[in-house]
Amino acid sequence: MALSITFFAAPPNLNSTLSCPLKTNCLGFLQLLKSKPRIRIRRELKSAAAMFPDNLVVSDVMAVGLSGGVALSLLKLWEQTAKRGLFDQKLNRKLVHITVGLAFMLCWPMFSSGRQGAMLAAIIPAANIIKMLLIGLGISKDDATVKSMSRFGDHRELLKGPLYYASTITLAAVLYWRSSPIAIAAICNMCAGDGMADIVGRRFGGQKLPYNQNKSIVGSITMASAGFLASIGYMLYFSSFGYMEESSKMVLGFLIVSIAAALVESHPLSTELDDNLTVPLTAVLVGSLIF
Repeated sequence: MALSITFFAAPPNLNSTLSCPLKTNCLGFLQLLKSKPRIRIRRELKSAAAMFPDNLVVSDVMAVGLSGGVALSLLKLWEQTAKRGLFDQKLNRKLVHITVGLAFMLCWPMFSSGRQGAMLAAIIPAANIIKMLLIGLGISKDDATVKSMSRFGDHRELLKGPLYYASTITLAAVLYWRSSPIAIAAICNMCAGDGMADIVGRRFGGQKLPYNQNKSIVGSITMASAGFLASIGYMLYFSSFGYMEESSKMVLGFLIVSIAAALVESHPLSTELDDNLTVPLTAVLVGSLIF
């Protein structure tokens, strides 16, 4: 019996027209495996942050209580250190300046997404606005607060820097909230940037700026660096919850905003007005152009 073998030749364009379904499905499955853990982690972080995910009103009210407790505890802590004279008054004031705003922003994931969470979160710094007005206008008396937040122990000072500080955090929550890099840039450059600039500048700022003898080169560099690094930290923090996507473009934007804020803060006009006013305004204006 003769054995005949027939060879079949595939058309030359077969590879370009046909694809293996198994290969396509495998690639899709692998991509899903890569993306799923990150999505799952973000979902679990959101669930952990929200105390009552089935009842957002109750959850937000609880978040107000907890985050308000954190802010109040820090304020009381620095009031006691000022009262006992544990730190220099200027250093104590800057420690309040750095920690309160940044700690409050750490509490933002506890609130729900959308307008309700933002408005309820803003209640806490808004309450501080009322407090600054009452003490600053002399309606209420609180020597511990005045000593921990003022330069010279004058209650009227609370109508400037501390009032601008609380107003910035309130507006950042209401207008931008945690999905906006502008909110991060405004708060981080005001709290971390301006706060660290004063601490480091007073200690190591022997070489002054040629256009402002009240500011040092070291202090300005510290401000830009601290504001930038804090912004990056909060970008990564909020992106871990899925509120924003970190990117090299956003990192570059934070760098530009921090440099601009440091330049404005170093100008003599900024000192006359108030750094707590000029720095966040610069961050918002420059950030609006970049982000």
